[in-house]
Amino acid sequence: MKKIGLAIQILIGLILGITVGAIFYGNPAVVAYLQPFGDIFIRLIKMIVVPIVFSSLVVGVAGVGDIKQVGKIGGKTILYFEIVTTVAIVIGLLLANLVHPGAGINIQELSSVSIDKYMSTADAASKHSFADTIINIVPTNVFDSFAKGDLLPVIFFSVMFGLGVAAIGEKGKPVLSICQGIADAMFWVTNQIMKLAPLGVFGLIGVTVSKFGVASLIPLGKLVITVYIAMFFFVFVVLGLVAKFAGTSIITLIKILKDEIILAYTTASSEAVLPKLMEKMEKFGCPKAITSFVIPTGYSFNLDGSTLYQAIAALFIAQIYGIHLPLATQINLVLVLMLTSKGMAGVPGASFVVLLATVGSVGIPVEGVAFIAGIDRIVDMARTTVNVIGNSLAVVVISKWEGKYDVEEGNKYFKTITKTAELM
Repeated sequence: MKKIGLAIQILIGLILGITVGAIFYGNPAVVAYLQPFGDIFIRLIKMIVVPIVFSSLVVGVAGVGDIKQVGKIGGKTILYFEIVTTVAIVIGLLLANLVHPGAGINIQELSSVSIDKYMSTADAASKHSFADTIINIVPTNVFDSFAKGDLLPVIFFSVMFGLGVAAIGEKGKPVLSICQGIADAMFWVTNQIMKLAPLGVFGLIGVTVSKFGVASLIPLGKLVITVYIAMFFFVFVVLGLVAKFAGTSIITLIKILKDEIILAYTTASSEAVLPKLMEKMEKFGCPKAITSFVIPTGYSFNLDGSTLYQAIAALFIAQIYGIHLPLATQINLVLVLMLTSKGMAGVPGASFVVLLATVGSVGIPVEGVAFIAGIDRIVDMARTTVNVIGNSLAVVVISKWEGKYDVEEGNKYFKTITKTAELM
């Protein structure tokens, strides 16, 4: 297996998982035996995310050493995130209005999945405003935030700590060396964990297929196809134009991140690729300070794929109920999604919770979400992939905006990646 690239190994795990899940569809023993493979892999990734984010940010911010410069990077990052996610929402609504994925579907033929576990979270989250999110960025107990894996408070503390290390000059160098050592050690651990990715994918996809089966896709096939078309359009047209402006190509970015993209798609987990994403974007010519800030922040504020899907899903539910949403209501839907997608950062099951809060606010029956819960895993794979590509490109854009994107370094790394792939 050493001669087979990670991407191929993951695809083999995907195919085997689908095969086993399909053969033993409805058999609870499959869940009992395969779930641990997926759970252990995801736990291993979550174990290393916080140490990598903390150590990388401290080293990067200490290297900048200027609070005004760090603030400028933060401001540009949030502005870019808001513009791109708004474009994603508008594209989702336009495509849903054009295709009408919910038209002609008999609601009686749709099977529903219980969404009770999300309802209490949705009720609490609906009272969780954008202002609350900003307040909660500042931790009351940083160790509690580290333990829970709350990235926004961890990022805030890491930035402040990094600035403090830079401010004390020579006294801070030993601390900086320790953080650099932690970052290097954790990236080595990441490389070892990634060797288990095919087993993790095998377990996760096998459990999904065994639970829902392929037949569950048929009644909602039009929605799935619409979502995937929207995702492809957004990546290759919208992000493609953004990449060209930033001095690179979306195809180049996809080739560099092919392993991470396949892993994100098959696991439907952005966290699974965060450490390798940070490592590769640094090698691609983006400064450590920008990479270590933009990517973790993007996991809460730059969910392009998620907002695109939520816009389509909201109109789909309205269409299956025969509800016509006038232009004014759809504009309101855009505004609600702009706020809720940011205001619920860090809420468990955020994408589903955002959808529940959104449809309720514009008069769409919340119960309709239960009809698409069965295919959520299939579309989650696509939206996670788009989130990953969008966050990676954001690093290049902010680096270019700051005049710190090293095009030559990026081209050199791309050639290295290409040659390595050819040797395999």
